[in-house]
Amino acid sequence: MTDVPSLGTAPGTPAPCRLVAEHLALGYGDRLIVDDLDLDIPTGVITTVIGPNGCGKSTLLRALSRLLKPRTGRVLLDGQTITALRTRDVARVLGMLPQAPIAPEGLTVADLVARGRHPHQSWLRQWSGDDEDEVAVALQRTGIADLADRPVDELSGGQRQRAWISMALAQGTDILLLDEPTTYLDLAHSVEVLDLVDRLHSELGRTVVMVLHDLNLAIRYSDHLVVLKQGRIVRSGPPTEVITVALLREVFGLDASVIDDPVSGRPLIVPIGTRHVYGTAGGPTAPTTHH
Repeated sequence: MTDVPSLGTAPGTPAPCRLVAEHLALGYGDRLIVDDLDLDIPTGVITTVIGPNGCGKSTLLRALSRLLKPRTGRVLLDGQTITALRTRDVARVLGMLPQAPIAPEGLTVADLVARGRHPHQSWLRQWSGDDEDEVAVALQRTGIADLADRPVDELSGGQRQRAWISMALAQGTDILLLDEPTTYLDLAHSVEVLDLVDRLHSELGRTVVMVLHDLNLAIRYSDHLVVLKQGRIVRSGPPTEVITVALLREVFGLDASVIDDPVSGRPLIVPIGTRHVYGTAGGPTAPTTHH
């Protein structure tokens, strides 16, 4: 996967970052979660934010999507402060899929996906054949055209996530923000959804920003990782440069081996735990520490 250059960008030169955070401070009530954070989202690649529970991953994504107003600092979208832009203008460029979204009871897949076209409607421009085509294409690309007339609440977890991603795709935005798109999914359906996200990115050149808890899936499907701890960025960059034994211990409190993934060639995290360390068959007997 490679960067998608903008018009006028020299070949091989990364495109300018369209989504940027400057000196962000974020929180809820009296609680400060993110403090003085700077972040440039690379254009045309998949960026995944990882970190322990409560470190500010979803809070950061909410600020990047304009759902949460910063206490201080700002988010820039194409060089403009995102909170100063009209909601409709933001929605034409940036789509957000929150964690575990809920559709109204009885809403069909086609009707859900059609809601992605709302930012393109106005009293001068009502529903058109172009909107119909965009919905049909979104359903086709996500492989759920045959489910168009099914109620969303009757779908399996994987199908439901495909429907929501279809809605974001129909929105026609260049930037997609996905907060835990694999929540409540088993491993097979998680891989299915992330394969879909990766395909949409590679075929359509979308910039994708995700939050994921599963570190190995984050490594497998991301071009760029952002590691958060207590509301601050500890490290960012390609997975091969970011994931180390020392980082896993520092950020996650996890003792693990890092080996080459036999499928992707990227880092693969193998947690150690105590089962094969403390006095078990084939392991050392009762060490006081593990290095």
